[in-house]
Amino acid sequence: MTNPLLDSQGIPRYSQIKPEHVEAALDETLRRNRDELTRILSRSDEPSFADSIAPLEEMEDRLHRTWSPVSHLHGVANTDELRTVYNACLPKLSRYGTELAQNERLFEVYRKVDSGLNATEHPVEKHLLEHALREFRLAGVALPAEKKARFKKVMEELSQLQARFEQNLLDSMKSWSKHLTDAADVSGIPAAVLAAAAAAAEEQNLEGWLLHLDQPTYVGVVTHADSASLREEFYAAWVTRASDQGPAAGQFDNSALMEDIMRLRHEAANLVGFSNYAEYMLASRMAGSVTEVTQFLEHLATMARPAALQELTDLEAWVGRKLEPWDAGYYAEKLRLERFSISDEELRPYFPLPRVMDGLFGVMQKLYGLRAVEQNDVDRWHPDVRYYALIDEKGQTVGGFFMDLFARRNKRPGAWMDECLVRKHLNGGGQQIPVGHLVCNYSRPAEGKPALLSHEEIITLFHEFGHNLHHLLTRIDYPSISGINGVPWDAVELPSQFMENFAWDTGVLRSMSRHVDTGVTLPDELLNKLEASRVFHSGMHMMRQLEFALFDWRIHAEYAPEKGARIYEILGEVRERFAVIPAPAYNRFPNSFAHVFGGAYAAGYYSYKWAEVLAADAFAAFQEAGLFDRSVADRFRTQILEVGGAANIGEAFEAFRGRPPTIDALLAQSGIVPPEAEHAH
Repeated sequence: MTNPLLDSQGIPRYSQIKPEHVEAALDETLRRNRDELTRILSRSDEPSFADSIAPLEEMEDRLHRTWSPVSHLHGVANTDELRTVYNACLPKLSRYGTELAQNERLFEVYRKVDSGLNATEHPVEKHLLEHALREFRLAGVALPAEKKARFKKVMEELSQLQARFEQNLLDSMKSWSKHLTDAADVSGIPAAVLAAAAAAAEEQNLEGWLLHLDQPTYVGVVTHADSASLREEFYAAWVTRASDQGPAAGQFDNSALMEDIMRLRHEAANLVGFSNYAEYMLASRMAGSVTEVTQFLEHLATMARPAALQELTDLEAWVGRKLEPWDAGYYAEKLRLERFSISDEELRPYFPLPRVMDGLFGVMQKLYGLRAVEQNDVDRWHPDVRYYALIDEKGQTVGGFFMDLFARRNKRPGAWMDECLVRKHLNGGGQQIPVGHLVCNYSRPAEGKPALLSHEEIITLFHEFGHNLHHLLTRIDYPSISGINGVPWDAVELPSQFMENFAWDTGVLRSMSRHVDTGVTLPDELLNKLEASRVFHSGMHMMRQLEFALFDWRIHAEYAPEKGARIYEILGEVRERFAVIPAPAYNRFPNSFAHVFGGAYAAGYYSYKWAEVLAADAFAAFQEAGLFDRSVADRFRTQILEVGGAANIGEAFEAFRGRPPTIDALLAQSGIVPPEAEHAH
């Protein structure tokens, strides 16, 4: 039996990958990599970049080619069988990663090659080596044997616990649904959500609507359902996912996992010489210290909170009473409708998905001269998935990307971009072009109709496409620092948040709007109102993000073994200072905070705001020169999008902007304070 996961050529054959392929392919890849490592380390001559580092890059790409499709399918086409084998493989991957990172002989190879390389002549290679040497130190390469072994075990356990956290969350969401048969009960809920709910009911041979606890349904209900009791029921189910509260209380509870995750992160940081996990994570980031991040977040919160409180006061005055958390979104949407005569549901028919895609691709073509061409002969994991080749002005294919845009039961919630293939060109071998996965969770379209997007969903699409371009436009040939690899985590959101701004531009919106029934473009009156609505409740939105960021930052920076994680104690303190609407006692938001407890944004949620400052400032350069000025776009492409992890991002930003970033543009964009406000960083 040929194993598709061991194919080293072309794009993965997703439809052929079965759970029984996974462990065998991983074992074989790890065996080959270990043999290759032995060969590299047993050379008697002095190591060089070409004979030692390039083969190591090749090894890591081989592992990525084997594991990336598995990790991806775990997110978009999960099954019990795949989950079982995925979990069985995590310790092997963690063990191998730590094994490499703690190998003193390998560290010595990198050190020797680094010491013999001239930074002026080989700047990209020098960055790669510096990045690798830092990672060695962060993995405890210099630790005594006993501590090394402990660090290795801690990282293995963490990888498993973080995966279990996400799996509990998915299971808790799948376990809950609401069946309704009376049209009065679903009054106000968007047509797209109801169509999906009607299809779900039909699948179960039920009358009416079966509302699942996925993101589009939840947002549709709490923002639009006229029934306050239904909104409250959905809110309670959503904020108690994977916890000791709510409809599935205790069944998929992440509480103990969260304590264990925090304990192990702190221990890992201590083992390699850091006071806490926040400090440990900053070693590879743009921000310089725990204090700098804390001050940055608190400064932004101080600027935004008065506006947020005023927004809530105005909303409650308009409604005529204090609002519960499940009421705020509903009445905010009503106020937005009154103030701007515009609602998500009024806008949706103007934004059929195919037209939005054309608009998105049009922005890309104007900025960078690139075309997205759909290809139907590429293997995929689900019939909904589409694949596009990215073609430059010379007709060359520079990359490709999958788009998987609709919610499914075995697909994790949210939106993300990840790597399918990473750009690679080593030692004169063939060029591997980058390929990305772009994933969203929109409501499925009704039969024979295109999906209709809310403006919020359009922003999400532009955001993820920004990540996609960052991955695809890289000019770096070494996988470890190509595309988004090696980019400091607090700068990795810069290209994505930058792209969001185009989804607010009236010219762009006009170009990608066409009413699904009449074919007319979004009228100027609605366009202007949409643009004006950008700053509507921006203070409340900013405070919500800052609440999440401060919570994440503090639990990692202030962890003390003798006190435990103090998750809800710290959350309470953060909410007391910064929350705008008090949360009910049963709210268990951290238990579903997969960004942080699933691992990717641990001690890093602040990155969204940090990078948003960079993105707003970068976009201001385009506004100053003309939105589609090619010289500015070329500069952004060469200084930011193409350099991967082969540049100091602070220096790269200054080279693009001509100065360090300031918070002025973000605050002005949010309508919170005038642009003359003091600089924060």
